[in-house]
Parts: sequence; structure tokens; C-alpha cells
Amino acid sequence: MSIKALLITPPFTQLNTPYPATAYLTGFLNEKGKESDQCDLSIELFLAVFSKKNIQRVFDEAQRQEHFDYIEVWHQREDYIRKVDVVIEYLKHQEVTAAYQIAHPSFLPKAHRSEYDKEDWLYAFGNLGILDKAKHIATLFIEELGDFIQANVDEFFAFTNYAEQIASSASSFDEIEKFLNYEPTIVEDVLLEILEVKIKTYSPDLVCFTIPFPGNLFAALRCSQFINNHYPSMKIAFGGGYCNTELRSIYDTRIFEYLDFISLDDGEIPVLRIIELLEGRISEEELERTFILKRNKVEYIDKKPNTIVHHRDLPAPSYAGLQLDSYLSFLDVMNPMHRMWSDGRWNKLTVSHGCYWKQCTFCDVHLDYIGNYQNTTAEDLVGKIEKIIAETGSTGFHFVDEAAPPKMLRAMANLLIERQVYITWWTNIRFEKTFDDELCELLAKSGCIAVTGGLEVASDRLLTMMKKGVDITQVARVTKSFSDHNIMVHAYLMYGFPTETEQETIDSLEIVRQLFETGCIQSAYWHRLSTTIHSPIGKNPEAFNIKITGPKFEGFAQNDLWHEDPEGTDHSLFTSGLNRALSNYLNGVGFDMPVHDWFDFDVSKTTVDLQLIADSISK
Repeated sequence: MSIKALLITPPFTQLNTPYPATAYLTGFLNEKGKESDQCDLSIELFLAVFSKKNIQRVFDEAQRQEHFDYIEVWHQREDYIRKVDVVIEYLKHQEVTAAYQIAHPSFLPKAHRSEYDKEDWLYAFGNLGILDKAKHIATLFIEELGDFIQANVDEFFAFTNYAEQIASSASSFDEIEKFLNYEPTIVEDVLLEILEVKIKTYSPDLVCFTIPFPGNLFAALRCSQFINNHYPSMKIAFGGGYCNTELRSIYDTRIFEYLDFISLDDGEIPVLRIIELLEGRISEEELERTFILKRNKVEYIDKKPNTIVHHRDLPAPSYAGLQLDSYLSFLDVMNPMHRMWSDGRWNKLTVSHGCYWKQCTFCDVHLDYIGNYQNTTAEDLVGKIEKIIAETGSTGFHFVDEAAPPKMLRAMANLLIERQVYITWWTNIRFEKTFDDELCELLAKSGCIAVTGGLEVASDRLLTMMKKGVDITQVARVTKSFSDHNIMVHAYLMYGFPTETEQETIDSLEIVRQLFETGCIQSAYWHRLSTTIHSPIGKNPEAFNIKITGPKFEGFAQNDLWHEDPEGTDHSLFTSGLNRALSNYLNGVGFDMPVHDWFDFDVSKTTVDLQLIADSISK
């Protein structure tokens, strides 16, 4: 008996490009001769909601419930209904003729978002950036509608997640189950209408949902609930990043009322084994890395030895079947790296599996996606690039590595140049000293336009404590080499690391100020440290002088931990000041302002030499 699988990305992920999990699985199953189809319900639901028909439904539902938050949107509802299709079409294709219409001051209705930042944005775009100006205005139009939907008809709605608040760190299944027992919202009704069309079109025997983030879980469960109610013979599997990090210790049986399998780590072999089980080729005991419900208990089946498919032996991901011309380009904030995440179509590919460093103490180094490092060859990688270009027609690539290895990037760049394969690409790296001026020049020549990397807490003491393997001087030199060759640098910044003092936070901000001022970095983002159960900090908190205080695990998800830091400072006080300073640096202003002045309470002055980064570069 042949089993047909349907691979689904549930709402919501990126709207400008497909999340790659189903493409990887499709490529693998095709190679194994297994029949499969794939669809991205994330973009399809978004396009369906933001259509004339369904925006009309949204306003009708708001009127039925007598909910009218964002009253400016409500008063202009007819204009939003009439013009939403025009705006969506522009965000798909950015035709210059449509841009002039959208950018005209009297064409689109304007509410809370449009009026808030109109002057700053029109000044930033100038008189010549008509495509970007129109894209931003169109983005605000859609965001205003999104705000109205969330406030009045579906509290779970958001652009890149759905019901994330009840799935994040959900140690108990109770709240999720409670909301699943409610009637579907209007957005969920549209989702289920699309799902039913997919099922009737493809007639699958097995439906596999990838759950990369907490904001995908509830929509996937709502879909599973629908399938169980209307197609009870169909089997359902969950996998993906959320399962890999949050559900490794699951023992609550209730989720198995909605699905049949939960797989962990790389999905290729687990999905293949599930298909073989349903085909009657293997027994349950031969499943790999998969939870099932057996004798009313959650049981983890993982036949040893595991089937190993090395990273270099995996086929290229296949995007066949996805609606590649339907993705949208948004422009909402000035952060240049954020724009790369939300604007333009990127083929997602990995240079290597896992992280070659795998020592950072805040990272999930004990899990497969970090700890199982596997490399490939330049010939294999460039061959996959060429295959994807031929299939998608797109030459933009985002290499989604935990940390792309410098040696492999050099080999790839040389081969791209040798074969005259012209792509535009960006990736995540460690700020290794290997990235010298010569290598950065080579990467730029091969099409590299941006890199992201972890600066974290810009303190040599804390970088050592993190086992980051870099210091401030090295970061300055490496980032300047990239920037000198017109490769944009985005720095991930962290605050609230165990034992971090107020002085170290202020000094870290001063380092960031200098990196911007000297042109070493062009983009950055502050993250508050989140301790996870799979990190060295979470596994051995005593070594970092912190105490884990919760949450209590109640059988469902387990990942983020709460902790007390008796030696550190209260970092919740610093959030707004750090972000205020960073927002100014991103716009090239505020460098002459002392860093302690960004805070609305008394803080220490920096102890960092004000020429530290400039001196590090000059040496």
C-alpha cells in the first residue's frame, strides 16, 4: 500500500519567503520515491484574510460583537475593504506604476500607524524612493487592519505568529486545550476552509505539520482537530523546532487526541519511518525519534542504531508546489537587517548542520540542531544552489546556519566565482579572526551582502564566561573588515547574563556606540537572556551563581526557565534605555550623547576608553 503525505507549514511564519522545512522533506521524500505534496498555509491564510471578501467579514464580525477599537479604521472601513486587494497586489510585485498611486497622499485611508510616523518616514525615503515609500505606506495599511483584527475579532492574530502567548513555555496543556474547545475565530474559519480545499485536492493519507515556533502550534492543533473530526482515518504527525526544544519530555497524553506522531530533531528519517509504518513495511518498534500513544501512555520510540543520513548526502530542498509568486515584501522599520528578514524572496539553505563551535553556555548545545555538526563540500553546496535557482528562478539565498564555518564559506565563494554562478547571499557567523580583509573581499565578490553574528554582552569578562571564543578587539577588527567591503553587519546583543552588573551593561552599550560610530556594524538588536533547560546554564545553574525558580513542569512543554541572579542587577530596568540608544545609533545619530543619559534613572558612567574601538581597528 502506497502512502501519500501532505507537508504543511501552519500559520504564521515569514510572509516574504517560504519556511524551508517542508522543502527539505519534499526533496528527501522525492529521492526515496515517496509521494508527497507541500503547502504553506501561513502565506495562503494571510492572503485569504487580507482580501476584499474577508476584510468585509472582519468588519461585519466586529459590528456583530460591537467591538470598535481603532475607531479610525472602523470609520474608514469601506475604503479599507475596497483597496485591500490593490495593496496586497503591490506588496507581491511592487510595480512602479502602482507605487505612484499608493504613495499619493489621498489614495489610501490613514489611521493610527500612518499618522504616527508619517513625517519621519517620508523624510527618510526622500523624493526618489517611490517603490520603498509605497511599500512602507502599504505595510502600514495592512498593519492597521491587522491591529483591528487582533483587537476586535481574534486576540490571537499577529503577522508572524498565531496564539504564541499560550504556546510559549506551556508547561501544562490545560490552557491550550481550553482554547481548542472554544468555537473557531473568524480567522480560524478561513484557515479551515483553506485546509479542506487542500485535503480534497491532494487526498493525503498522512498530514505532517512542521512547528518551527510557538506561534505555529495552536493553528496546527486547530487544523488537526478539524482533520480528526472530518477525516478520522487520516494520520497526523508533528515535528520541527518547537517539538525539538519544548516537547522532549512530554508525558501528557491529551495532545494525542489531536495527532498520532511527534518526531524530534531532523525530520527526514522519522517521517520516512512513519510512512513505512503506515505502508505496513515496518513495526512500531522500528520508528526513530518519535513519540506515540501506546497503552494510554506517551512512549518514545527510537530504534538503535539510528539511521544516519549525513548532511552532505541530503538532496537539495524542493520548493515545488509552493506558490512562490504569492509571497509579500513588507517595509515597516528602518533596521536594515530586519528589512532583509521581511523583504524579498530568499531561498533558505544550510551550509553545514549544527554549530562547529558548540560551546556557548547560553545556547542549546546539548540538542542535535546545535551539537551534531556535519559539513559538506563546496561542490555539493554549489550544486544544490544551482538546482534551487533552476527550480525557483530566484538567486537570493539565506544560509540559515547556526554559524557558517569560514573554511566552507571560502570554498563556496571560490567555486561560485569559478562557475560564474551569480547569487546574492547572507548568513550567520561567529566573529572569528579567520574573517580577515582578504576573506571578506572574496565573500563580497561571490555575492555576500550581509552577515549576522553574536556580540552578546560586549564585555570580555562575560564573553569568557559565555565561552564565546572572541573578545572585543577581535570583534571590532572582523566587523570592520566586513563593513569595508560593503557587507552589512548585524550584531545580536544580549543583556541580563548571570552575574552581569549595571556597570557591565553601561560599558557594553558604550562598546556598541563605538562600533556604530566607527562603521563596524550597521544593525543590531538587544535580547534579554532567556535561560533554557538544554543550555549549560540551565543544566548547571550553580556554576553561574543563579537559582532556577520555575516554571513547574506539568507534562507538556519544557524549555524556558525562570531564574534569580543574586549577584547581578535588575535588568528589566534597562530595556527601554538600551532600545532608545540603539534606535538612535541605527539612524546615525546620538553618538555624542553620554550613554548614561539614555536612561530615565541614575546609572553609572562608562569606564570604557572612548577610543577603544578606534584604537583596536588602527592597530
